[in-house]
Amino acid sequence: MAIHQHVLNLVELCARKGIRQAIISPGSRSAPLTLALARHPKMTTRAVADERSAGFIALGMAQQLHQPVILVCTSGSAVYNLAPAVAEAYFQEIPLLILTADRPKDWTHQQDGQTIYQTDIFGKHVKRSFELPADFEHADAHWFAERSTNEAIDLARTEPFGPVHINIPLREPLYPMADERFEYGPVRVIEQLKSSWVLPVETWHQLQDEWETAERKLIAIGQGPHDPALLAVLKKMSEEWCIPIVGDVISNVPRNNEFITRQDVFLSLSDESIKKELKPDLLITCGQSFISKQFKLFLRSQPPEAHWQIQPHNRLADPFQSLTRLIPYEPAAFFEKLFSDIDYQRFVSNDEDDADTGFQGVWQKLDRQATRLVRQFLKDDAVFHEWAVIQRILDSLPVGSQLHVANSMPVRYVNLSGLEGNQRIEVFANRGTSGIDGCLSTAVGAALTTEKPVTVLIGDVAFFYDRNALWNNLIPSNLRIIVLNNHSGNIFRIIDGPSRQPELDSYFETEQPLTAENTAKDAGLSYWKVTSYPELNTALPDFFAEGKSGLLEIETDKVTNAEQFQAYKALIQNAFSPR
Repeated sequence: MAIHQHVLNLVELCARKGIRQAIISPGSRSAPLTLALARHPKMTTRAVADERSAGFIALGMAQQLHQPVILVCTSGSAVYNLAPAVAEAYFQEIPLLILTADRPKDWTHQQDGQTIYQTDIFGKHVKRSFELPADFEHADAHWFAERSTNEAIDLARTEPFGPVHINIPLREPLYPMADERFEYGPVRVIEQLKSSWVLPVETWHQLQDEWETAERKLIAIGQGPHDPALLAVLKKMSEEWCIPIVGDVISNVPRNNEFITRQDVFLSLSDESIKKELKPDLLITCGQSFISKQFKLFLRSQPPEAHWQIQPHNRLADPFQSLTRLIPYEPAAFFEKLFSDIDYQRFVSNDEDDADTGFQGVWQKLDRQATRLVRQFLKDDAVFHEWAVIQRILDSLPVGSQLHVANSMPVRYVNLSGLEGNQRIEVFANRGTSGIDGCLSTAVGAALTTEKPVTVLIGDVAFFYDRNALWNNLIPSNLRIIVLNNHSGNIFRIIDGPSRQPELDSYFETEQPLTAENTAKDAGLSYWKVTSYPELNTALPDFFAEGKSGLLEIETDKVTNAEQFQAYKALIQNAFSPR
């Protein structure tokens, strides 16, 4: 086993740099990695057979920990199965450290099993790929491996966060003898010191001047974790300066009197004159992507004169096609300094007149009107349909819990409904690539890492696509799964385009006859099934009160769901169209 001392050193280095969690997919070539992690006293390891699910479970854990989680798999096609989670982690900026076992290059394309081209296999979807030597006869090989592993671990822990890959060719023998002892270390730890972003004084003066010059200012918050400090300063800016603050449900901006959250509803209107009233002179954004398509289209069609993006790194993204300043700063700290500096300058210059509420008032009036319309539409009990079901679920979530929302229609419905601020719900969704793969596995990973109740709201196609998330011994008791089963990919009947095609049923919706009952039984989950509002109202309290993990399946009709969504669109269009 001494020939794999570099593997023991790698694991020891991870532990010394604070990485303590690993998800391992079984394999023989990866045995040295598996044993080194499983036997390390400071490592918590879990085994997940399906590499695709394993990748997303690790992602869900890292999402909660804000620290890299190690992913281990064997050589060959197993590595490719990590790719969906790796891509999601890259675009959502979630830290992962991927350790893939490999055969030495001598054996590539030599008709040997589980041997593929693994060097740089993830391409641009990792922050960087490293490869360790297969042989260590020369001292430089040890120096190279030590330096590379230090660099790889630090890179995974540095913003912008993301996945980092280390490919590790391993020669046989792969397993230790019974009397072989594992000796971790000593290792050389290269310490990477943290620093803070600092803007020059003259830059702050420029920003303050630009702020004061702009008459209509809008702040928009993209996807991000719950941040009490950020919400507190934004609340001050809304209340004292009358700045409209816009956020999606995945921004973790609560629905209350200060924040605008129904923008996807009222921006779907056709009245261009109202959109011009909503146009900002200065747009300030932070966070990642937005769900709201209407909000993105609005800002592209009504571009501001200036657009600042606030983020703690220099990676440039310009989704609204209007970016003028990229400001590398922690958002909460930036807004706090901007607020205090401008507030002080106004005090010194005796310029403390009441803020103009006009621009904020237009946004808030439309937001309140949209809220009334959505509530009016969803309170009708005459028709059992998916969106109304989701609203009742959102109203029933345990206070202070987590909600993981699958892609396709569930995340869109939840964004249209929103969550009240007093519920204190943290919302997560895989919007880095917005795929349906891995939504359930991500929630499993999160539930393994937090003591809060974790509810995952998922459609039938996404559920069955990822049901291997339940094919392990890791299902925690705080996990609640709600499957919205319309027996199809219902989004294709709802959105324009595919719904008009004769191939809709066979090639887009791809109907399926399954229910989740057998999967729930196989996984040892408590199971409920409902098909009406009375059944739902009875099941929800028991479902959330259950002392173990459970699955609630709600069957709806795909045609009714689509008809009700069209009825909602007609209601909104009629309410907001020019008279």
